[in-house]
Amino acid sequence: MEIAAKLVKQLRDKTGAGMMDCKKALVESEGDIEKATSVLREKGIAKAASKAGRATSEGLVASYIHPGDKLGVLVEINCETDFVARTEQFKKFARDIAMQIAASSPLCVRREELDPELLEKEKEIYRHQAENEGKPAKVIDRIIDGRIEKYYSEVVLLDQPYVKDSDKTVQGFVKETIGSLGENIQVKRFSRFRLGE
Repeated sequence: MEIAAKLVKQLRDKTGAGMMDCKKALVESEGDIEKATSVLREKGIAKAASKAGRATSEGLVASYIHPGDKLGVLVEINCETDFVARTEQFKKFARDIAMQIAASSPLCVRREELDPELLEKEKEIYRHQAENEGKPAKVIDRIIDGRIEKYYSEVVLLDQPYVKDSDKTVQGFVKETIGSLGENIQVKRFSRFRLGE
């Protein structure tokens, strides 16, 4: 099947993927832009998994100041090379992560960074709630596990729904960007400042 250059450009503009990847995805999806976008996303996530162990010693610190100057975020995002760190796509990605942090107020980047004592307190609260609701003892642990997963999606940055596309998590957005840029990327740390806190 012959794919028009205009269609390849349209897909590239939409996804940020390379020209050859766009062309292959369009051939695979028989010229359907939406299907090709899905193909690229799937391949990007597979690519991201293969790059996960690679060292990330370059990157940048991005900032976001919310209009009104009462809320600000600094976030360190690492990648493999200085070349990628200077690209517009990487800078936009870092700013989007900073905006995510400003909007959703996570406590940490990854689950393992959560304070174990805080997690135990949350589990205790959920246990008491389930008991007060009269739930059977045999299902209380499953209820607690479900509520802890929901808690993670509220307070752990990578588990949160991405504010610009709630169909994916921040981790999904990171993996897509890894697939698109071709380098491992790590959200290292952040600080969120609110006036008066």
